[in-house]
Amino acid sequence: MTSVSIVIITFNEEKNIRRCLESVKEIADEIVVVDSLSTDHTKSICKEFGVRFIEQKFLGYIEQKNFALDQAKYDYVLSLDADEAISKELVKSIQEVKQNPESDGYRMNRLTNFCGKWIKHGSWYPDTKLRVFNRKKARWGGINPHDKVIMQEGSSISKIKGDILHYSYHSIEELVAQMNHFTSIQAKAMYEQGRKASSINLVLNPLAAFITGYFFKCGFLDGKEGFLIARAVSYSTLIKYMKHIYLQREKGPKKNH
Repeated sequence: MTSVSIVIITFNEEKNIRRCLESVKEIADEIVVVDSLSTDHTKSICKEFGVRFIEQKFLGYIEQKNFALDQAKYDYVLSLDADEAISKELVKSIQEVKQNPESDGYRMNRLTNFCGKWIKHGSWYPDTKLRVFNRKKARWGGINPHDKVIMQEGSSISKIKGDILHYSYHSIEELVAQMNHFTSIQAKAMYEQGRKASSINLVLNPLAAFITGYFFKCGFLDGKEGFLIARAVSYSTLIKYMKHIYLQREKGPKKNH
């Protein structure tokens, strides 16, 4: 049987981390938590589960997750955020993978809970993620804060049944605060990569985001929450490009060396 390390990054996650740890205890051969110097009860809760708790100043989402990968004892890992858990069906699927790992990486769907309601359509579902993988053949990449696992060329990837359960926002205030935080990180990352933004992005990209999520991906089937999410995705797209444009004006075009 193949052993699996559960790898989680945290910062002040006392409201979420217990649920996350409870969900993985049946499949974990070890649990590694890399914590960004939390000031709440995150550490004491983790110690209840006997995790290996490593304190590391936050390096950035991608950088912190790659640091966490390097701390794992086993090659196969399940990487989760603290506000995520795994469904019973996904537990069963991962147990089957442990018995006979035929692929280098495994994708699964992520189901998000928004203000108490599971969102099953639109831009938020199925939101397929690659979270079980051989860490020797993968690293975290992408653009902060929207990181993703990038497998080495030629790696085999399969899809397994079950959902990552994402407990995202408990209130509209949390959604707005997170959008403001994430759009600032995205705009800075896009600027640092030398990407350009113009006024046309302020019109076309938010409109495309709303139409895609609400109509093409059937967000309307989630009722008022589906409409609100489609509007939020559209608005965050607008704010991201606005911040990017103002960075360009403030600092000038990014010079790539």
